Amino acid sequence: MFLPTTNKEVTALGWDYLDVIIFTGDAYIDHPAFGAAVIARVLEAEGLHVAVVPQPNWRDDLRDFRKLGTPRMFFAVTAGAMDSMVNHYTAAKRLRSDDAYSIDGKSGFRPDRATDVYCGILKSIYPDTPIVIGGIEASQRRFTHYDYWDDKLRESILATSGADLLICGMGEKPLQTLVRRLKKGDEFSSIKDIPQTAYLGDIKQVDIELNSHEKCLESKRTEAKNFVIFETESNKYAPTAVLGQRIGKKMVICNPAYPPLTTEELDYIYDLPYTRQPHPRYKGKRIPAFDMIKYSITMHRGCFGGCSFCTISAHQGKFIVSRSEKSILKEVNQIVADKDFKGYISDLGGPSANMYGLNGKNIEACKKCQKPSCLHPTICKNMNTDHSRLISLYKKVRETDGLKKAVIGSGIRYDLASKEYIEEVMRFHVSGRLKVAPEHTSNAVLNLMRKPDFENFIKFDTLFNEINRKFELREQLIPYFISSHPGCTNADMAEMAAITKNMNFHLEQVQDFTPTPMTLSTEMYYTGLNPYTMEPVKCVRTVEQKRGQRSFFFWYKPEEKRNIINKLKEIGRTDLINKIYN
Repeated sequence: MFLPTTNKEVTALGWDYLDVIIFTGDAYIDHPAFGAAVIARVLEAEGLHVAVVPQPNWRDDLRDFRKLGTPRMFFAVTAGAMDSMVNHYTAAKRLRSDDAYSIDGKSGFRPDRATDVYCGILKSIYPDTPIVIGGIEASQRRFTHYDYWDDKLRESILATSGADLLICGMGEKPLQTLVRRLKKGDEFSSIKDIPQTAYLGDIKQVDIELNSHEKCLESKRTEAKNFVIFETESNKYAPTAVLGQRIGKKMVICNPAYPPLTTEELDYIYDLPYTRQPHPRYKGKRIPAFDMIKYSITMHRGCFGGCSFCTISAHQGKFIVSRSEKSILKEVNQIVADKDFKGYISDLGGPSANMYGLNGKNIEACKKCQKPSCLHPTICKNMNTDHSRLISLYKKVRETDGLKKAVIGSGIRYDLASKEYIEEVMRFHVSGRLKVAPEHTSNAVLNLMRKPDFENFIKFDTLFNEINRKFELREQLIPYFISSHPGCTNADMAEMAAITKNMNFHLEQVQDFTPTPMTLSTEMYYTGLNPYTMEPVKCVRTVEQKRGQRSFFFWYKPEEKRNIINKLKEIGRTDLINKIYN
């Protein structure tokens, strides 16, 4: 059964009250790949009456915000699976015409800064009802942060939204604790100590006080210093410090995170009774994001790569939490039993597919470590890189009756992967194309990205071709690259064009760097500094400069040739003209 979205559905369940009403910027799909669905099922499992209001209309008479009335406990608000500004705008700040999380992929079903908008409306209608916010948009905007679309620092989303409590990172455990406290009779306003939560309150003594919002506005160096503290604390195994940041006469107070979930706790979340389908209200409609993940399986959470431009480790954590084989194989069988299943699982993965089951050999050493990456500048000697457990699981999945193929659709860390693992994937789990992310060819840029030197990709490409020949395969390697990252110059992009051409790649999977809140790359972009060294970092900022760098990806297009040749002359790299154009 789906959780209700209307009064009619609430009545059909025989309920005469609701404990929690969830407002989300995404369409309602009851699948464990969608955060709102997971939170709804976790709250339901706590014995609560929960309803979901997907993509409420904020432009009309606000009936979507009024229709279910007042919940007994609180409203829960999320912008959805993506930050609403990333969802709406390209790196060139152009409005997107599509939205994968909406009906028929159409845009316009959620507002800019959806968390702020939804909370503002709810507070105006129900001023006395608490609001809890969460998801990537809220989590990564908990403190002062650079906003690319406003091109300025914005204060904590707790101040702009008016929410009463913010859940940082993955929200299941903090919400379980919150509702259990409320069921015991605690007043919402008195609950200030739950790990992984933040709130805006009166100024008080905290363990670590960040530079105030006002000081950050005055000095980019001050903002950079704040980021180092924030990232260091977020990468600890079991942080203990309460962080605080003043905004005027108030203070954002953020409690330290829970330690990583156990395998049993993660299994519990994924074993909840999801229908794995869009709500019946979308009958006859298509939701592109569902098409992509309908038959996918998340095997683990977390990422210890620590890439500068990525929010995964800040949101999910640096430490890997893996589901048990039993839980994963159970989900495989559920998928195979689906009446519409055609035999193909689209992904067995996670943030990085081949991190399943990997952690430090000496976990006590990991608990003391504060480094943001276990793979940069080199793989940590304490890291267990044995893929045998994962390979064994792949084999068990392949033995499932009714399954033709399970593809590894998530990204693979090629610098971490063993030859045995790559052979296994290429022989049995690739559907013609294997995607990896070298991101750049310049080692100077890669170092700022916290990615491995490009020589690692060259070795991987050689291994990939050897395996193709050995097993008479015809798999294609698809590398991802980024332009306009802090530290990247036109000369770096030109060399990328020459190098990748020499390797016989016509790049397709490319993107222009988009600064998103609370990442190292974004801090470098805004401040022009490396926060850890305070050394200057050059950045391209205008749309024209970004377009110029992006053009080097497409050197093979006739319409780009003259433009690229002119740029190479401008930067004094005529030596590359022949390398690119013979």
